Amino acid sequence: MPLYETVFVVRQDVAQTQVEALGTQFSDLIATMGGQVPKKEYWGLRQLAFRMKKNRKAHYMLMNIDSPADAVKEMERTMSINEDILRYLTVRVEELEAGPSAMMRKSDREERGDRGDRRRGDREPRGDREPRGERPRFARDAAAPAPEAEAEAGEPA
Repeated sequence: MPLYETVFVVRQDVAQTQVEALGTQFSDLIATMGGQVPKKEYWGLRQLAFRMKKNRKAHYMLMNIDSPADAVKEMERTMSINEDILRYLTVRVEELEAGPSAMMRKSDREERGDRGDRRRGDREPRGDREPRGERPRFARDAAAPAPEAEAEAGEPA
């Protein structure tokens, strides 16, 4: 049977238990149609990158699915009807991930180290350029000719 990963996003005013109940409802639907859901992960309440249907935060849930395509289509149809679900995405994959997903792994963050070890502030001079000197503060100052240029232009040649 084909393998799928589904992530769905649920409104922020829904309780966590209701989100997990939705996951159970969808896994039961898959099971009745001849498939199985080996893994369900609740990712928590997270901030959205942009507003979706007037929501700034949402609950995320990942499901790994091993089922026929008809069962996945029926699950997606049910998700589109449900008003609590803001978005969903189902992707066909070659193999299912056995361990925790990338969103749940904490070790990646720890391996990066403390962010205090990075350089901050002004850069040191590179040495390959001359100092820029005085720059005009406003566009009108840059458009006006320098006083020395006016004096040179006024003298007859």
